[in-house]
Amino acid sequence: MPTSVRPSACPGLLRIVPALDGGICRVKLPGGVLRSAQARAIAEAARQHASGVLELTNRSNLQIRGVLPGQESTLVDALLGTGLGPRVASADDVRNLLLSPAAGLDPQARMDVRPLASQLLDLLQDTPALHALSPKFALQLDGGEALAVREHPHDLWLAAEDEQHLLLGLAGCPVDAPLARVEATQAVELVRQLLLLFLELATPEQSRMRQLLAKNPASELLQRLQTRLDFPLQPAPANWQPAATIKRTPAGLYPQAQNGLHMVVAGARLGRLHAEQLLALAELSEHHGDDELRLTPWQGVLLGNVPEAKAAELLTALNDLGLLIHADEPLLGLVACTGSAACARGLADSKHHALHLAELLRESGVRPQVHLSACPRSCASARVQPYTLLASTPDHYQLYQRMPEAPGFGRLLAPAMTIDEAGAWFARQHPAGKPDA
Repeated sequence: MPTSVRPSACPGLLRIVPALDGGICRVKLPGGVLRSAQARAIAEAARQHASGVLELTNRSNLQIRGVLPGQESTLVDALLGTGLGPRVASADDVRNLLLSPAAGLDPQARMDVRPLASQLLDLLQDTPALHALSPKFALQLDGGEALAVREHPHDLWLAAEDEQHLLLGLAGCPVDAPLARVEATQAVELVRQLLLLFLELATPEQSRMRQLLAKNPASELLQRLQTRLDFPLQPAPANWQPAATIKRTPAGLYPQAQNGLHMVVAGARLGRLHAEQLLALAELSEHHGDDELRLTPWQGVLLGNVPEAKAAELLTALNDLGLLIHADEPLLGLVACTGSAACARGLADSKHHALHLAELLRESGVRPQVHLSACPRSCASARVQPYTLLASTPDHYQLYQRMPEAPGFGRLLAPAMTIDEAGAWFARQHPAGKPDA
């Protein structure tokens, strides 16, 4: 495979970007799914050619951290051997499609979106013109699952209305009002023409859909789109209600739509696994599940198609591995970027501070959902969390609360507080045992 890729600050499988702790290599997983043999190969590559530290991303992908100098090509070759690479080098950046890790399994789902997801990924890979999309340009396909993240903004989203129809939205997420309705069988052509139209209209400065819509109203864009389609864009329903989403970060056992089978869900501590844990997860998926690990956008793992008789045993095994299996674990409510320990942009050691905050929350019994960000870029959380601690110095954070009317992270509650002060603030403001959604 040709290895020439365009310059970008975003890591990819073929583009390893530097950080303070070594190179970062991002492996994009189709539908967030990793087969056991692939997991083993990635774990071994991370041990041999990097630090052995793996990050689960908020788009259900996997990053290898600490790639050793001079080992980049060897690592890439090992990863390409897993079958997880792009069909051509230029396609790696655009394989950005998020769906629920419970797709096809969740009893609440309105549609099994996995076949359509495969078609859309084929479209992105096999259409050379689409390789000009920004590495950050992303799509979401929402099947109506309960185990899902619906507040993660995307350039284009499709949400199942029922088994035959999808609703279209732009520069937002499925909790927003949709713009149009199409038959599910028309979705691939809809996306094809919409993305090609975007590339025709966007200036070099308009790499994202929200930037294009700032100059071109969505209504005009849809009118142009309609002229390219041989089927009508139907009006979106006025009373659209997105599917209900589980309130807290999922962990534990969840019955599947398939009788007698369960999904077993666990969190990774602040989104990180070590190679040895991934090796063990691969073995567990073979012995208890369907040979697949499904990475989650809340930076955890889901093992599906687990027989009911094996589910509790598997959950215990995940706990023994150091994964988080209890819904009231405070770390499940915390998101933190890599911080100053590994990122030159970071003002504070956010991962270390998150661990300290978790201990304070464990003592007080409160369970807020908090994003600790070492800089304003918000790499660890694409959606605004109920609370954000934004580093202002190595030891102090600004505290924000999400508000519908407030932009960015929300309303500023405190301009500078230590982690100890933040822990005390949460203990005062929120009764024990009542999480903040």
